Amino acid sequence: MNSKSYNSFFMNFANNARFKIIMALRNTELSVTDICKETNQEQSRVSHHLKSMSQCNILNVKQQGKKRIYSLNKETVLPILKLVEKHVKYYCREC
Repeated sequence: MNSKSYNSFFMNFANNARFKIIMALRNTELSVTDICKETNQEQSRVSHHLKSMSQCNILNVKQQGKKRIYSLNKETVLPILKLVEKHVKYYCREC
């Protein structure tokens, strides 16, 4: 894997708007409209971020009628979030 791939992956977590989307999806599936409400972001901005995260397979997308429903990649992203939460809880108390 090259450094560009790593950079693309981690930039999705480093971007505050994208991280808000990730955190909104950590326990549930949401439509674009619901993500906009949860993150207090405009639909066009959210759609742009969702496209980027989908290309990196951070998100899963399924069609439900006219809606697209987004969820986090349960195989890799959710375990990463759990590991980060554990690290923060035990080692980043002052952060």
